[in-house]
Amino acid sequence: MAVRVPAVVLCGLLALAGCDRQAAGPGSGAGAIPVVTTVVQPRPWSDTVQGLGTVRARESVTLTAKVSEIVEQVHFESGQKVVAGQPLVTLRVDAQRAALMEAEAAAAEAEQQYRRLQSLAGQQLVSQATLDTQRATRDAAVARVRQMQSDIGDRQVRAPFSGVLGIRQVSPGALLTPNAVIATLDDIARVYVDFQVPETELSRVAANAVVAARGAAWPGRTFEGRVQTVEARIDPQTRAVTVRAAFDNPEGLLRPGMLLDVSLFQPPREALVVPELAVVQVGRDSFVYRVDGEGVVEQVPVRTGLRREGMAEILEGLAAGDRIVVEGTGKLRPGVKVADAAAPAPAADGAEVREEGGATDAIAPGTGDRG
Repeated sequence: MAVRVPAVVLCGLLALAGCDRQAAGPGSGAGAIPVVTTVVQPRPWSDTVQGLGTVRARESVTLTAKVSEIVEQVHFESGQKVVAGQPLVTLRVDAQRAALMEAEAAAAEAEQQYRRLQSLAGQQLVSQATLDTQRATRDAAVARVRQMQSDIGDRQVRAPFSGVLGIRQVSPGALLTPNAVIATLDDIARVYVDFQVPETELSRVAANAVVAARGAAWPGRTFEGRVQTVEARIDPQTRAVTVRAAFDNPEGLLRPGMLLDVSLFQPPREALVVPELAVVQVGRDSFVYRVDGEGVVEQVPVRTGLRREGMAEILEGLAAGDRIVVEGTGKLRPGVKVADAAAPAPAADGAEVREEGGATDAIAPGTGDRG
């Protein structure tokens, strides 16, 4: 006589049997904690000194006039690029031109008189003292002409060097005094960035060292320059020294007065560098989880050096070729077994493994490509 087993009981027994087979199956990784690991390898690493820098123009001046006079013409607009010697402002020169004509006439008459006396002196008809007096009169008249020419020149303001003008501060018809500002002029085709370096870091500052700078005005943009000079004196109040770096600025993005985050790089050297996420900090102690050949982790104390852009330099505790845990350290303890979650999982028997865009798809035989 057949014994009927209830359907519910039968399903439960089959499910338990399936679970037992899955747990006992080879390569299942039962009990292993999924983590992401990496192998420690030497890589080029540059020591850096961080600081805040201020942009300064290579040449900068506030344009003013030498004399007080009425503005006759303004030859520029705000923000205009000018070249050295270009006229910017012309002041009224009517009186000075008249005085120059008078001085030139007096100089010409003095020159003629001197030549007559010189001819007479050769015939010994006038004394040498009379000739010397006339020579002095002629020289004074010539000097007066040069003085008036210079005075007229002072009434035209020219660009002392090539650069970019600031906002125009004068208009035609205004009375311009020596204290009045016409505009600012800055040569920003190449700029300087001055930043402070602590006295303790002075030995790491080398001439022509690479400097990288970033500013809030241009997020995501890095400007590269080189150390040009180091201040000869250390500030006794801050115990810091001023370092000046030169930056090419063909686009004019760096403006005088701009604040920049500066990184001073040293020549590259070989160092063990790991992702900063792998370093676990407990108080003053730092450690990482190292994975042995059987997938078991151990807690390894390390001594870190410089940190930059999500990476940390390891000075002691690790060697090249060590495999460490990068992600998943929060659920680990020494002695547990881990499995690298980034490794591809074994496919079913007879399945084809295909990688697309970093993802792994298992395709059963005969099913074809999936859309």
